Amino acid sequence: MDGSKAPPRWLPFLVLGVGLLAISCGAILARFAQGHGLPSLTIATLRLGLAALLITPLALWQSGHTLRALTRQQGLLTGGAGFFLALHFATWITSLEYTSVASSTALVTTNLLWIGIASFVLFGDRPSRLMAVGIAISITGSGLIFWSDSRDSVPGSNPLLGNLLAVVGSWCFSAYLLIGRRLRSNLPLPAYVWLAYGSAAIFLLLACQTSGTPLTGYSGAAYLVALGLAIGPQLLGHSAYNWSLKHVSATFIAVVTLGEPVGSALLAWLFFGEAFALLQGIGFVLLLVGIYLAARGEGQ
Repeated sequence: MDGSKAPPRWLPFLVLGVGLLAISCGAILARFAQGHGLPSLTIATLRLGLAALLITPLALWQSGHTLRALTRQQGLLTGGAGFFLALHFATWITSLEYTSVASSTALVTTNLLWIGIASFVLFGDRPSRLMAVGIAISITGSGLIFWSDSRDSVPGSNPLLGNLLAVVGSWCFSAYLLIGRRLRSNLPLPAYVWLAYGSAAIFLLLACQTSGTPLTGYSGAAYLVALGLAIGPQLLGHSAYNWSLKHVSATFIAVVTLGEPVGSALLAWLFFGEAFALLQGIGFVLLLVGIYLAARGEGQ
């Protein structure tokens, strides 16, 4: 599909739809894995480790020469990208233990806002007026989600901690994207994905060893769910987004990703009976509207 002949106009939209559905299942599958007794750190490790193993043959076959010729700078960038990707999944999956799927996925997908803020603070890139308005609206929506969850706390849960972990996960994913953008510019997609997922899995393996979190001894069903996370949201979902980037604008894909928290929230209502509180729902809508405006304002 990556040949010189352009695909049919409808195909990128179909691929994006499949990718959106796959990624929307990520939080649901993580919750199922937790229900089968897998610790969050184990889930993150298995998700990335299995994904790296599955893509190894393709990466070595298609990009073996490129991987053997990696420079020192590319090695350092790989380590940095893997470190922040590992932190992203460790914090975000842990957040699902404490807060609702809707709040967690809405807050963890705010990376576009943090990238805009970081670009201004670190590089002096002034955001457009539309992006600035979008950031302000999104921050307001995030505040309402935090406030609502603090008032409507579920017994035995800690929604404020869960929401904070989701935001930290978004910060880490933003750092991963900023580093990975430089690494990806000189690498084929399979090589980049293999390096990013593999290095992140190594960091997570070290975290499991250090914390004494076991990777074995769980049920077959638990490992099947972990494999589903690696194949569905990780490989199928993100690969669909990366392939579509060649055929539609990055802004359009950023807007499509707004469907992730919506899809995850609907699936959480279907499978877990999670409903919205009024303020949480308002914050959810404001957050998505703000991200949409920020995406439209990107590059203006």
